[in-house]
Amino acid sequence: MWNVVIFCAFYPGRTSRSAFIILYMRRIMKTIFVNTDRCVACRTCEIACALNRSSLSRKLPEAVYEAVPPLTRVIVEPTGAENGFPLQCRHCDDAPCLDACPAGALYRDEEGLVLVYDDRCIGCWMCIMVCPFGAPRPFRHYRKIIKCDRCKGMDAIYCVESCPTRALILIDSEDIISGRLKPMKKGSLVGLNFVSGQGLSKPGK
Repeated sequence: MWNVVIFCAFYPGRTSRSAFIILYMRRIMKTIFVNTDRCVACRTCEIACALNRSSLSRKLPEAVYEAVPPLTRVIVEPTGAENGFPLQCRHCDDAPCLDACPAGALYRDEEGLVLVYDDRCIGCWMCIMVCPFGAPRPFRHYRKIIKCDRCKGMDAIYCVESCPTRALILIDSEDIISGRLKPMKKGSLVGLNFVSGQGLSKPGK
């Protein structure tokens, strides 16, 4: 409980019970790992995220002509040459967006994910200003923010599922620390139309 007491000293507005949940869940929560050597900046993850999470048709090219253009929750930042770095919400232990939101629209769930109450968001963009990664994005049509929720409640984590080079994988952070993370095998993905459950085709299937 010592860590909980220290946590509450820095976050006086949070109870020891909520602090314990955050500390415990952050130890076991998996994270999206980026292998920058494998990322070729194809932006497949961006398209898959936008289609599966924000599009009404969930099809290309129909999504291009939708009244409200689909918006992605992951952004591929260029790193030089032909590589990129897919960037999404890191669900930080010390998330500045949680304290910056004046409407209480951002919260941390029991799994340690930082999520959004859409009905509470007032579109002030304070979370965007304080986020060191630029993860929250303005959805201007609705004057709300959207951010990566790690596809909570969805059939799959679409950016991870769609990556043709397996540059994105979902792993336990402790596997990295302990050295248990094994080198990734060459991907066998041969076809993709960006829509989950339909576009992933592998040899022999």
